[in-house]
Amino acid sequence: MTTTTKTRPDYAAARKAMIDSQLRTSGVNEPFVLERMGSVAREDHVPANAKGTAYMDRAIRLEDGGFLPAPLFHGAMLAEASPKSDDKVLVVDGGSGYLTALVEPLVASVKTITPAEALKAKKGDYTLVLVDGAIEHVPANMAKLVAEGGRIVTGLVERGVTRLATGRKAGKALALLPLAEMGVPRMGAFDKPASWSF
Repeated sequence: MTTTTKTRPDYAAARKAMIDSQLRTSGVNEPFVLERMGSVAREDHVPANAKGTAYMDRAIRLEDGGFLPAPLFHGAMLAEASPKSDDKVLVVDGGSGYLTALVEPLVASVKTITPAEALKAKKGDYTLVLVDGAIEHVPANMAKLVAEGGRIVTGLVERGVTRLATGRKAGKALALLPLAEMGVPRMGAFDKPASWSF
């Protein structure tokens, strides 16, 4: 009688391969980004049936309907955000908690909220807001969460194309500047209201 032994996935090797083949080859080489993404276990932030694919270059659907974006989005987001040790950070979470785990040791404080909570928010004084998905616009309530001079890094949907985007708060204005095109799961809660066009 023969028995087969099931080999356990080598997640540490998968994390290293993710860094070498997805981040470095795409220009994400900041040491702090590589250290954080090499330390945080993506497999702990996905459903059990997706653990084996946690390091693939694609988004993973979560059980609650949200998504964990592909590794490159998080790497590029962290590099663009360049979190500081005195930053007060707000994470609008896509459901995985992964982005919070990445940024938490780098900053003074982190609060995590859902998209629904972001839409109902009244005011905040966050120096850095990170949105874990692609949005069509920054609703007025969410803009109020960003402190004067504070910054936001998010995915942005424009005409069906998703990009990494960044913005800075000046007075009441908070405009997003699109950066690199990349696949980012859409956060439907931030879709613009439908309007008529002829």
